[in-house]
Amino acid sequence: MNLIRTFSNIEIILISLFVISYMIYMFRLYRINKHIKVHTQSVFIKFIVRSIYFSLMIISLLGPTFGVDKEEIKVVGKDIIISVDLSESMNAFDIQPSRLEKVKFEMKKIVNEFSSDRIGIIMFSSEAYTQCPLTYDRNALNLFIETLNTGLVPNSGTDFGPALELSLSKLKDDNSEGPDSNSKIIVLISDGEDFGDNTESALNEIKDASVKLFTIGVGTLKGSKLIERSGVFKKDREGIEIITKLNSESLIKTANYTNGKYYEISNEINSVDDMISEIKNIKGEVKDVRTVDLSNNKYFYFLISALILMTLDFIFGFKILSI
Repeated sequence: MNLIRTFSNIEIILISLFVISYMIYMFRLYRINKHIKVHTQSVFIKFIVRSIYFSLMIISLLGPTFGVDKEEIKVVGKDIIISVDLSESMNAFDIQPSRLEKVKFEMKKIVNEFSSDRIGIIMFSSEAYTQCPLTYDRNALNLFIETLNTGLVPNSGTDFGPALELSLSKLKDDNSEGPDSNSKIIVLISDGEDFGDNTESALNEIKDASVKLFTIGVGTLKGSKLIERSGVFKKDREGIEIITKLNSESLIKTANYTNGKYYEISNEINSVDDMISEIKNIKGEVKDVRTVDLSNNKYFYFLISALILMTLDFIFGFKILSI
């Protein structure tokens, strides 16, 4: 027999109360015995019976188990890479408080929804960098998300190609079973202004690897002006104030190329929840197989036995005093 719990203060207190109570009871009988005859044999029998059912109740509290069963548990999950655009246009405020701040809020929602899956973060503009490798650590992911800002990457335009290539590379390398798994997902978040030349080749690799690609467009068709750090509106070489708008066509084309789906975050639409539901419907792959020991708590039998003895103790009394 094994016990799930070890002795704690609760058991020690209960045993102490039982012993003290019975010592007081025996002391009273001893004093009574000076005046009235006490049947010590009956007292001893009652003590034995009560000690037995009290011990059974203590054992039931400790969780007695018999035998050990081994069972294989499969750890199933998905690998999700979130590639977030940190080009200067993500500072636009056509979505309040800004495109990037809204994206950070939605990224935290995604992280919280997939607690049993590994998630990594790629940040990009014209180049791509790993901000957080694939991990189960939600606290680390939320901390990295909070630190995202457009000053972390060079701001010379937006190129989807490097971000998609790096995302696919991380899905292949980070302890994955293989590159051709439907449980591997890339989420590309941008305002859609793609100025790169290598996007198509990256999309071909993603398609060949059977990796799911979802794109999220952030912004509005009306767009907004960009404010520089000095507080003035940013202008082009001709002195015209720059207005950045959501280019959904580029993101829709990118998603469709790999049979993926496009979602949008704007003032009128927020379809991130729809994307979360879609990803949840994707079957995860076996990441690990663990053998665990299973044992059943048999406290019920000890407790029932104690209650039966307690009932018999109250129903069938022994003659202790002779008058």
